[in-house]
Amino acid sequence: MITVDPKEIPSSTLHAYLLGAVTPRPIAFASTIDKDGQVNLSPFSFFNCFGYNPPLLIFSPARRGRDNTTKHTYENILEVQEVVINVVNYAMVQQMSLASTEYPKGVNEFVKAGFTEVPSIVVSPPRVKEAPIAMECNVLQVVPTGMEGGAGNLIICEVVLMHINEAVLDAEGKIDPFKVDAVARLGGDWYCRVQGDSIFKVPKPLDKLGIGVDGIPEAIRYSKILSGNDLGMLANVEHIPAVTADRFFISQPHVQQALEQGEDAVHLLAHILLSEGKTEEAWQVLLLSLR
Repeated sequence: MITVDPKEIPSSTLHAYLLGAVTPRPIAFASTIDKDGQVNLSPFSFFNCFGYNPPLLIFSPARRGRDNTTKHTYENILEVQEVVINVVNYAMVQQMSLASTEYPKGVNEFVKAGFTEVPSIVVSPPRVKEAPIAMECNVLQVVPTGMEGGAGNLIICEVVLMHINEAVLDAEGKIDPFKVDAVARLGGDWYCRVQGDSIFKVPKPLDKLGIGVDGIPEAIRYSKILSGNDLGMLANVEHIPAVTADRFFISQPHVQQALEQGEDAVHLLAHILLSEGKTEEAWQVLLLSLR
């Protein structure tokens, strides 16, 4: 492992390291307007949600590293403190990228990238019709973090109105990540599509107190087969279960075979069961091997 002192490397190298390390990053596709009514549309991956009461978003149109100039989005917000944050999905990622071109002041990226302007209800900048979700925001504060190239300009926004396409909702009215099909920014030219096997569940340990990895018997905890993720799943139970008396489970061929072949085979079977989300069965196989 290398150790990097940010002060000892070129800023361009540090920039690449940070963008490669802090991933994936959501994309704020920001539409703004200047005091003369000229519209700008540009994506920013220095972005996230920072509270919901009030609902706050922060993104940063950083100063350009090569010449220390500022971006039209930042300049527009200083003039008109409103912005629409549009969510980018896979169906519009190429157009979104095109909108990041550094067109001259006054050029409308909606037109250049082929997006459709839809009037907002509360704020002045238009929203992107093609976006699955759009959030109209008032800008509460602009916080410059420095005056040199690469310094951030934190745009702190309060969401005052959300627009959500019904097509991305599930049967319970919640946003379905599979239907949104969002994209995220990585380092360099790389992006990530939030779809398929990249989406998975990890139960939040909010309603119970897990035993913790230190509560797992040492013969299991120091396994050569079980991964850190495996141990995390095993440790997220309130207590070690009692050894099963279920004869059907015990007599299953794959269980019997693992028990007969020894510890590595048992741990491998437990690993497979955990990968399938069968934590209780994994515990039972492991506990049977300890009897």
